Amino acid sequence: MGYSSMQACVDDLEKHGHLIRIKEEVDPYLEMAAIHLRVHEAGGPALLFEHVKGSRYRAVSNLFGTVERSSFMFRDSLEKVRQLVALKGDPMVVMKQPWKYLGLPFFAIKALPKKTSRGAFDEIRVQDIPQVQCWPMDGGPFVTLPIVYTEDPDRTGPMNANIGMYRIQLGGNDYVQDKEVGLHYQLHRGIGVHQSKYNQRGEPMKVSVIVGGPPSYTFSAVMPLPEGLSEIPFAGALGNRRFRYFYDEKGFFVPTDADFVITGEVYPGENKPEGPFGDHLGYYSLRHDFPLMRIHKVYARKNAIWPFTVVGRPPQEDTSFGNMIHEITGAAIPKEIPGLHEVHAVDAAGVHPLLLAIGSERYTPYYNYRRPQEILTIANHVLGTGQLSLAKFLFITAKEDNPQLHTHDVEAYFRHVLERVDLSRDIHFYTKTTIDTLDYSGTDLNSGSKVVVAVAGPSLRALSSEVPDMDMPSGFGQPNVIIPGALAIQTKAFTTYDAANNEIESLIKSIEEDGQDKWKGIPLIVVCDDSSFVAASLNNFVWVTFTRSNPSHDIYGVRSAVRFKHWGCEGPLIIDARIKPHHAPPLVKDENVEKVIDRIFAKGGSLHGKVKGW
Repeated sequence: MGYSSMQACVDDLEKHGHLIRIKEEVDPYLEMAAIHLRVHEAGGPALLFEHVKGSRYRAVSNLFGTVERSSFMFRDSLEKVRQLVALKGDPMVVMKQPWKYLGLPFFAIKALPKKTSRGAFDEIRVQDIPQVQCWPMDGGPFVTLPIVYTEDPDRTGPMNANIGMYRIQLGGNDYVQDKEVGLHYQLHRGIGVHQSKYNQRGEPMKVSVIVGGPPSYTFSAVMPLPEGLSEIPFAGALGNRRFRYFYDEKGFFVPTDADFVITGEVYPGENKPEGPFGDHLGYYSLRHDFPLMRIHKVYARKNAIWPFTVVGRPPQEDTSFGNMIHEITGAAIPKEIPGLHEVHAVDAAGVHPLLLAIGSERYTPYYNYRRPQEILTIANHVLGTGQLSLAKFLFITAKEDNPQLHTHDVEAYFRHVLERVDLSRDIHFYTKTTIDTLDYSGTDLNSGSKVVVAVAGPSLRALSSEVPDMDMPSGFGQPNVIIPGALAIQTKAFTTYDAANNEIESLIKSIEEDGQDKWKGIPLIVVCDDSSFVAASLNNFVWVTFTRSNPSHDIYGVRSAVRFKHWGCEGPLIIDARIKPHHAPPLVKDENVEKVIDRIFAKGGSLHGKVKGW
């Protein structure tokens, strides 16, 4: 639909049964987020909060809570956008099937931004905005669905601009209320490239934080577009409406259809502590210095609606973003990397900690002599591509070994790996390198290690679904099978790496004494704080294992050795996935708030009988 505003989107969703109004007054401190989480977990509708405590503005959440609802909002444009993205990757497809693309040039006109006269906006203060705080330890209220706009100083204008979803802290910490906000982003992102150029010039960078407007604006901010395709025209194409904008008297970019726009400047070298913030790995990201934005003006349209989401342990609303991106881009990334058939950033593991991939292995055609060669080259390419470079664990398999295997069938994929992995050959470490800023498993902020597990060839073992009969060393116990071939074993809390080495060595010694045959069907052991929790679901397994471990420090192996600088073991492979003292704390709901929001779901409440399970 060609929505002209967030209000138009809300009206359309309500008309078709995709949105419910919450008429009770709700506190933006924890309560709105708690309601959102409960509804999202139940697969419920979008929510319009009509009375936000402390603000005259309404708020909406869970807009993108399901792929079905996201597809509904873009029902008139989704297929054409898929075609545009496909054409960017392979323009020759038009020559092959011209009848399929007859209307595309007319649709593409929607991608051209349109300069307009000044829109009808009020000038407000930051404190007038709904001050949504999602988690108890958050440093203050945050914008959780921001569209952050910056321009390249060498090539100005919206066609060369960057928009991204970089979180914004509205208050708390040391920020001067209504005069300063905090921006959290990594320097390799588009906004960071722009900031570096402004810093070199010694000039402040103009920033516009856009909130609301047509939902295509929000989606475009998270879309990993092919090189050379700008987010602004993409937002127009997806929204089936040209992106309208003007520049205010000081040269700040203001979208005419937006609900709120916070404008300001980032000066070279100006930083303040930002955070903590409950983040998408399921833990808090802690306080660190990030760029400070000095506020110029805050704009709000008449009857503006404040959209927000809750970031936390996946799956959350951003899971639907990922699924929609996959629907739109299809095989865009595999086309960029020769030999790559599939890649899946596993949402349940926090996205960046775990990648599963399938590539071609054509260098060794004889099945009984196959080994990873081509897929290792592909793995290096994957780890050098965009946000895929943030991956910490990358598993890659050969398509030729099982053409029916898919990366989104996570359990089947891991079974395939565990059946075939040669632990003496297939483990490849990258030490003292960069990892995701939000991942605290490493040795320092944005610093840690990576590992590639590359598997090609016939099955080497039958996987066991039973716990081997063994005498556990002191401190170890409660073994539980996660999936065939993988075992969770519980032990005491982690203290230091020296102590961990001794503890894991005692486990290794016990396994060695048992004999290799007993453990042949168990190539993977996860040492953890709660083995029952890890084994309870596949999501628990991938979340705990890959968010709480640093490959170089936390991977061990039975009968391990380094030969010509290559580490390997005879097996099993052991990953120490206990919580470490330097890790960020996990996100925990406030039980008192959970009781307070029960009134919304109780008889007479706005959500009574309208959300599954409540």
